[in-house]
Amino acid sequence: MALDLTSPLSEVPGIGAGLARGLAGMGLTNVGRLVAHLPMRHERIEALAPIGELAAGATVSASGQVTATRVLMRGRKPRFEAVLMDGTGRLDLVWFHAAYLRDKIHAGARLRVQGKTRRLGPNLQIVNPQWWELGPGEAAGAERARLRPVYPATEGVGSRQIERAVERALPIALPRIEDHLDEGYRRERAMPALAEAYRMMHSPRSEEEVSAARRRLAYDELLLMQLGVALKRAHRQRTLRAPALRWTPAIDRAIRERLPFTLTPGQDAAVVDVARDLSRPTPANRLIQGDVGSGKTAVAAYAMLMAVLSDQQATLMAPTELLAEQHHARLVEMLSGARVRVALLTGSTPESARREVLEACASGGVDILVGTHALLTAGVRFRSLAVAVIDEQHRFGVHQRAALRAKAEEADASPHVLVMTATPIPRTLAITLFGDLDISTIVGLPPGRLPVSTRVVEHAKRGEVYAWVAKKLGLGAVERPSGAQAFVVAPQIGEEPEEAVWSGVGEDVLSEAGDDAAGGGSATAEGAAAGRADAGGGRGGGAASRTVLALARELGAGPLKGARIAVLHGRLKRETRDAIMRRFREGQVSVLVATTVIEVGVDVPGATIMVVEGADRFGLAQLHQLRGRVGRGAGRSVCVLIGSEEPATPDAMERLRALATTSDGFAIAEEDLKIRGPGEMFGERQAGAIGLRVADLSRDLDLVRMAQRDARAWVERSPGLTQPGDAMARRRMLRAHGKWLGLGDVG
Repeated sequence: MALDLTSPLSEVPGIGAGLARGLAGMGLTNVGRLVAHLPMRHERIEALAPIGELAAGATVSASGQVTATRVLMRGRKPRFEAVLMDGTGRLDLVWFHAAYLRDKIHAGARLRVQGKTRRLGPNLQIVNPQWWELGPGEAAGAERARLRPVYPATEGVGSRQIERAVERALPIALPRIEDHLDEGYRRERAMPALAEAYRMMHSPRSEEEVSAARRRLAYDELLLMQLGVALKRAHRQRTLRAPALRWTPAIDRAIRERLPFTLTPGQDAAVVDVARDLSRPTPANRLIQGDVGSGKTAVAAYAMLMAVLSDQQATLMAPTELLAEQHHARLVEMLSGARVRVALLTGSTPESARREVLEACASGGVDILVGTHALLTAGVRFRSLAVAVIDEQHRFGVHQRAALRAKAEEADASPHVLVMTATPIPRTLAITLFGDLDISTIVGLPPGRLPVSTRVVEHAKRGEVYAWVAKKLGLGAVERPSGAQAFVVAPQIGEEPEEAVWSGVGEDVLSEAGDDAAGGGSATAEGAAAGRADAGGGRGGGAASRTVLALARELGAGPLKGARIAVLHGRLKRETRDAIMRRFREGQVSVLVATTVIEVGVDVPGATIMVVEGADRFGLAQLHQLRGRVGRGAGRSVCVLIGSEEPATPDAMERLRALATTSDGFAIAEEDLKIRGPGEMFGERQAGAIGLRVADLSRDLDLVRMAQRDARAWVERSPGLTQPGDAMARRRMLRAHGKWLGLGDVG
């Protein structure tokens, strides 16, 4: 029976039913899926040689039978020893700190081993050799040196079993792998054929073949993704229309007079990019990125006011209620006395107020609507939406942008979309995750901003940190308190008993019951220590809020006793959050103990101290964001990063020290990408959607750029990928990326 890529592995000669079942458990159900399961690395296997012919000081490979084993203790450090013989000589093997091998390697076992030999008395010895157990009747392997593929495996199916299965399936698969790139295209880019790339990954003859195969497969991943992005971009530019907003010297002057400060050169450049986009009938799709505090919100305000001055509407969507509320408050303050109607819509908006906002928005009674994901619900309608701003772009995806575009009245109409992020994005991620966006980068900070001093402290010195904070706050001093303010951030770790779930700080501190949260009462440490259980938040309030409350109680009863302490986390009601933030901004609260809900956008110029507990548990980019919450006023600011109670790894502490040496968010983001990958930086749901298994965004910038350039040229000459020869590339692109890119509406 003829086999092909879809043939079940149980039909492949040499792959037994048991192995086929094990591979199916890994999702490798047919020939094609098995061959697409690529090695994660390759290890060099030296040519097999008789033990009697081995030389000292060389990396060798030998096989034989284990004749004796033992475990020796040197102090508290065990080592496992074995003797390997093959009829020509003896080879001693030793593994340090490996007593567990006594259960894996027994006398009588046949092994193949590899490592560097050394002379020990009359015999040769290998320390910590690689080893493979040979099954009954199994040959030790080829005589020649080769590269062995090492596959992602499971406990039930090991790499060697996968290797043997691939050896059986490869001759069936290779003649049937079709290439979506023709020979001329590949030759221009020095790429091997697709089938040859798979052969070189599974059965390479040299390191050069592995490198060439990886380059081709990585390019394929990036090209297919960029083809999808280019199709989406072309569809938007050719088939959708947007209101061409007015942009005159008089309008520019009127908007600038409303902004609370003079724009920096970096902001000016971004404004020109945005205003030029908005004055065209083609829908804008632009990312504004800048480091912490660079002033992206002012650029967004400029864009929204362009819409208002053209008799259109604008909206701003933020990822959290706290940030949406802050944007709303700033716009209301900025536009005080102007005839611009600004409204707020979040999940916490009462039903009666929500109905009023929706009616006003649909009739044109609202000029700017600020909100959260609530803006995406079906009930939200605009009379004439011209500009949609999305804050913190990495918290949203293409589908949210598409949902906002759908708020336009007509099928072929679209608002201009402006997305912005305070999280500096590495260049490769900007091109890949956000490749359908034009990008403006705000360089530089507003005048008067002082750099934040960053210090890294091990957990053992935590007490000294809070003693220093207490001194800065003026606690225990005879004179009046200093007026200094501090953030303390708790990582989302730890649990408290269910009966101790709190959502408020204390009876007299911004409680959600009794007196109005905005009313009297002082935020005292005593209040924090005597907090009321289950104060409105209910049980199961989340580990994050439980942990931050425990920390507040500890600090209030201990090193910061006498301070005015408040707690902020994502499960508090909106009125409570408003009251807490208002008191903190006004200086009535001196210490805000919070979760990472304060990571972006929170602006309290009086806060000059940031303490991050368990800092090694955070990513570098996130720590940079938290650090950006201070240093926003005239005073000098300090950020202290405290390591975890469990000893942090040397690498983790070194990363923190590296953060302390630079304030360049883009350099930090590049380093974070190398360390954590796009999934942890931007969320697996979004970063994982791009489906990169071979391409590495931390080192493949050249391939990313080439793929983007090639994809745009391809779509330029074949809009919709409908030319002869495009069908296979189009089909593979849609299968890989159609869903996450939302390509159902493209051609």
